Amino acid sequence: MPAKIPATVVTGFLGAGKTTLIRHMLQNAEGKKIALIINEFGDLGVDGDILKGCGEETCTEDDIVELSNGCICCTVADDFIPTMEQLLSRDDKPDHIVIETSGLALPQPLVRAFNWPGISTKVTVDGVVTVVDGRAVHDGQFAHNVAAVDAQRAQDENLDHETPLSELFEDQVACADMIVVNKTDLLDATEAEDLTSKLQSESRDGVQVVKAKMGALPVDVLLGQGIGAEADLDARHEIHHHHHHDDDHHHDDDHDHHHHDHEHAHGHDEFESFTVDRGEITDPNAFAEQVANVIRSHNILRLKGFAAVAGKPMRLTLQAVGPRVDTYYDQPFGDAPRATRLVVIGQAGLDEAAITAALQA
Repeated sequence: MPAKIPATVVTGFLGAGKTTLIRHMLQNAEGKKIALIINEFGDLGVDGDILKGCGEETCTEDDIVELSNGCICCTVADDFIPTMEQLLSRDDKPDHIVIETSGLALPQPLVRAFNWPGISTKVTVDGVVTVVDGRAVHDGQFAHNVAAVDAQRAQDENLDHETPLSELFEDQVACADMIVVNKTDLLDATEAEDLTSKLQSESRDGVQVVKAKMGALPVDVLLGQGIGAEADLDARHEIHHHHHHDDDHHHDDDHDHHHHDHEHAHGHDEFESFTVDRGEITDPNAFAEQVANVIRSHNILRLKGFAAVAGKPMRLTLQAVGPRVDTYYDQPFGDAPRATRLVVIGQAGLDEAAITAALQA
């Protein structure tokens, strides 16, 4: 059976920077063929802004689909599902699907829709990314232009018009696998640090909170989270029900997060990566555990590469999203030198010397 196509859900209020994030992703897609589904009604439609990010290989106009009739969660059956089915039935299937949803519609019902028959076998939710306006959230506003968000809300009769933005925001955080704190250039280092720690403590365990400027995230960090969110709905239930439901769920989990971030590096790039080389390894399981421990202690976002295992002709490929490490043998080394090479990706300020030493130990 062919592997499921991963789909990333991007949510966040109007003005948080979702479009900028997606445009940057398309411009830096590194050869991935990406299809986009956009559900930001009242926002100029699919504007030329996103299309500018489309290179020939990455996406064509056909790869961008707009859902025009409002809140996805209300139109899952008659709008979203047929759109997905159409996309999945094409001969030239995308490598990745990115769904930009309005921050006024909850991500949870959308994630639930991936369990729909006919869809569930072909596509999986790679991860839910919530983009937040760092400056606005720090100031307790949740959106830079609250009037614009309210106007957008008023245009769609499917949306609930009563719930305060703060509650919608909590639901976006509850569903997220990654929270992108955008516009950190408008915050000083301490403010950005406080906000990141606060969001980390309010989100589920294992959720990565990253800082970004102008939506610039490495495509390796944004895509390829491999979460399978549709199989994990109980963990990310809505804290607030915005439709007319009687049952009310509350979180009572104890969160115990310890989170250290390094000082900001200068320059506009909030991320850095470097390569670590070492010789053959003897025990692949022990090595995977060693890698996971290094990732935990240095808050590394992604780690990928390959290792030469003593006595094995095949190359061991290694991919990690946070401390979840996957390994598999992919191909013989053949004439290539039997070496181990790992690429480490994280927020700027990684301690390269310490990480290198720990991975080579």
